[in-house]
Amino acid sequence: MSKRLEGRIALVTGASRGIGRAVAERFAREGAHVIAIARTQGGLEELDDQIKQDTGENATLVPLDIRDYDAIDKVGAALFERFGRLDIMVANAGLLGVLGPIHHTKPKVWDDVLSVNLTSAWRMTRSFDPLLRASDSGRAIYVTSSVGHNPRAFWSAYAVSKAGLEMMAKTYAEETLKTNIRVNIINPGATRTGMRAAAMPGEDAETLKTPESIAHVFVNLGAADCTQHGELVVAEAE
Repeated sequence: MSKRLEGRIALVTGASRGIGRAVAERFAREGAHVIAIARTQGGLEELDDQIKQDTGENATLVPLDIRDYDAIDKVGAALFERFGRLDIMVANAGLLGVLGPIHHTKPKVWDDVLSVNLTSAWRMTRSFDPLLRASDSGRAIYVTSSVGHNPRAFWSAYAVSKAGLEMMAKTYAEETLKTNIRVNIINPGATRTGMRAAAMPGEDAETLKTPESIAHVFVNLGAADCTQHGELVVAEAE
């Protein structure tokens, strides 16, 4: 049986754990060569070991703090030299920050959350757009949250960053209407991740869907035959 992402080059940020790791593993099993970006070298190596075990192939590991914008540009240049294109970009890395009244948010927390959740995604878009255009079917996928479009008290910088991310992605979608690029946004919903546990400490994690159960949604939007564009997709478990 043919694999849906056979031969595609796919970059995933926040790939060492949670949704990012599940997506990277699923992409690899679907035939993609995965470029995995995360801050933790150990987590990336564990991911690579799993991909090697599942597929016999290695991922390309990029230990990187996504706030290092110059390094993002260097990754773009390196991808061009090695592959000449990028087929799938998944902007998944996220930072919760501190939940509480917005007027109590410390400036450093605000800056860090917007840097990781919004500005880094813009820098990736800016750096990788030429590579996505070089693909015959470039796919850009941005990960949001329901608080990005439904205001909720105390979600502060995180909600603002996701609202900005959604508008940025929709703007990019409008600008790529007449290209081979498809741009979409995924809202994972309540998913069993470390960030969710930090935000909802009293919640029973066993009642939540797993990251692995929603990875197929990323495959659908990353596939060459995807026709969706400029949409916000709520992820449902397989």
